[in-house]
Amino acid sequence: MREFELEAYFARWEFAVQHVLAASDAESLSLGDLLALATPAGRAAFDSLWLGYTETAGAPDLRAAIASTYDAVEPDDVLVFAGAEEAIYTTMHVVLDRDDHAIIVTPNYQSSETVPMSRCDVTGVALDAFDGWSLDVDRIAAAVRPTTKLLYINFPNNPTGKILEPDRFDAIVELCRRHGIRLFSDEVFRLLDRDESMRLPQAVDLYERALSLNVMSKAYGLPGLRIGWIACRDRELLSRLERFKNFLTICSSGPSERLAVIALGKNARETIVERNRRLANDNVAIATRFFEERPDLFEWYVPDGGCIGFPRYLGEDGVEAFTRDLVEQAGVLLVPASKFRSELAGSWDDRFRIGFGRKDFPVGLEAMGRWLRPRE
Repeated sequence: MREFELEAYFARWEFAVQHVLAASDAESLSLGDLLALATPAGRAAFDSLWLGYTETAGAPDLRAAIASTYDAVEPDDVLVFAGAEEAIYTTMHVVLDRDDHAIIVTPNYQSSETVPMSRCDVTGVALDAFDGWSLDVDRIAAAVRPTTKLLYINFPNNPTGKILEPDRFDAIVELCRRHGIRLFSDEVFRLLDRDESMRLPQAVDLYERALSLNVMSKAYGLPGLRIGWIACRDRELLSRLERFKNFLTICSSGPSERLAVIALGKNARETIVERNRRLANDNVAIATRFFEERPDLFEWYVPDGGCIGFPRYLGEDGVEAFTRDLVEQAGVLLVPASKFRSELAGSWDDRFRIGFGRKDFPVGLEAMGRWLRPRE
């Protein structure tokens, strides 16, 4: 597999700069702030935690809390992982064999294409920037082969923030059902939407062969917990995923599981998500004004959801030079399009990812504006 370019880029810059405008997570909490949202029982369970191994599948009460966020999922339909990354890696290895075929929607988080490409033949189908970043379902259908085993989608999309139109989402589910394809639906940015009426159902609630991926890192803003999961009603497949996990992390961190249970409690969950959703919506309005005031430099598509966007840079120096100079001279980090380079489909050489889920976003954007002023 080729180097994970996005994560290598973050390793170089994320903790070395003053303003991170590239992050894809929402605003986090301190340990004290999260514990303040705990019920008495939740706090007692954290304080009395025995620091031994945990269950490979995840603590029963954690899987029950996760299952409660779905409509058609029971606790035994949930498998907990060390973040979404382990879940992606495990799924691609368990589901795909050498003679199989997979369809991957681009742009995406790199591992969702790089890992399956190491396993089998893969076809990429790109979102259409000229159609509001939508997905042409006919192109998905045309890519299906007798050997197609898996279709990977991600909405709200990273890095564009696109939420697929409901009729197209339904058409994808029906296409997968008709051909017996497993639908791997990356839903990590779900709940962070500009308008709740645009929110898509979770794939596992609609389709018996779907896998829904989620994590504590994005909408909940708790990436330090390293808790992700797959919800899937095919328990035989979940068992295979669990056996593969034994070669990786084996089990999750006990303190992280206790803290995730607290965060997923009804009152805490609503408090955290509503705060982060409101913050992202406020910040996207600030970003929209910023880009609209500079039409000669930027072309901005207002994301439907998530806390990331993928604007075009129109400057003559090009986006790679622009983002390099910005981070080196002003300490403001963006992610250039090269870090979302796809070997499958799509070319976005003039774009960059910006993240607006954190409360210090306006300060970082102001620093970017000061650096731009002499160049405007």
